[in-house]
Amino acid sequence: MTPAAVSHQIKSLEEKLGTLLFHRLTRSLRLTEAGRQALPALTEGFTRLNDAVDQMRSYSEGGLLTISVSPSFGTMWLVPKLDRFRAMHPNIEIRLDGTDRLVDISRDETDVAVRYGLGNYEGVQVDFLFHQRNTPVCSPALLAGEFPLRTPQDLCNHTLLHVDWKDADASWHMWLLAAGVENTNPAKGPHFNQEAMAVQAALDGQGVALIGDRLIADHLRAGSLVCPFAPYVSTPLNFAYHLISPKNYTVRPKVSAFRDWLLAETQFDDKK
Repeated sequence: MTPAAVSHQIKSLEEKLGTLLFHRLTRSLRLTEAGRQALPALTEGFTRLNDAVDQMRSYSEGGLLTISVSPSFGTMWLVPKLDRFRAMHPNIEIRLDGTDRLVDISRDETDVAVRYGLGNYEGVQVDFLFHQRNTPVCSPALLAGEFPLRTPQDLCNHTLLHVDWKDADASWHMWLLAAGVENTNPAKGPHFNQEAMAVQAALDGQGVALIGDRLIADHLRAGSLVCPFAPYVSTPLNFAYHLISPKNYTVRPKVSAFRDWLLAETQFDDKK
C-alpha cells in the first residue's frame, strides 16, 4: 500500500473508533495514549494470526522451501546434491538464499538455515551436520615445476590464498606455526571473504588455499585439487556446520523432509 492509502485507512479507523490514534506532527507521527495502550495487544494479535496462517500453510508437503546458506556451502556442498532431494520430493520447490547474514526463521521468509559456528543458537532446533579439517589444497600442477610442493617449508615459494572469515584457529598463521614453517609471511597473498572464491583460485593454480576438507571432497576425489602434505596438521574443531530449523519443524512436512534428507546426506558423506 502507498503511504496515502495507509493514511486513509488510519483515518477511517479513527472515525469508526471515535478517537485519535496518532498525533500528526509536521514531519512525523506520534502515537496518542490510546494508540500506545493498544499497540502491544494488537501486535500480539497480528503475530498469532500470522503464525496460525503459517501453520495452516505448512501442513502441505509441497510448496516453496526457502533455505538460507552461506554462498560457499551452497556452491560447493549443497547444490551438487540437491537433485537427489528434488527427485525424492518433486512437489517441493527450492529457493536458496546465499547469505551469511543473521536470519530469524520464526519471522523471516526463511524455512531453514545452515550456519558454520558453535551451534549455540537459542529458541530453534539445531542439528549437527559435520566438522571440518582445514588443510592446504592446490592444483596438481603445483606439485611439479620449478618449486614443487613436497614439504610444508616449500610454501615459502608459493602464494597463500586466505579466507578472511575463518576463525583464528583455522588461519594460515596458526597452520604454519603448527607445521614449523619459518621465513614465510602468514598474511601475504590474496584474501577472500568466501571459501568458494579461494577454491576457484586454487583450481586455477594461483596458489595454495587452506580449506575445510568436507567442502572440497568432490574436488579431491576427482583429482582437480590435491593435498600436497600428509598427514594433516591438526587444527581445533571448535566450529562446525549446523542445520537450524523451527522448534515446531515436525508439523511442517517440507521442513521435516529436508531435515531428514540433509542428515542422511551427511551420514552418507561420512562413509565415502
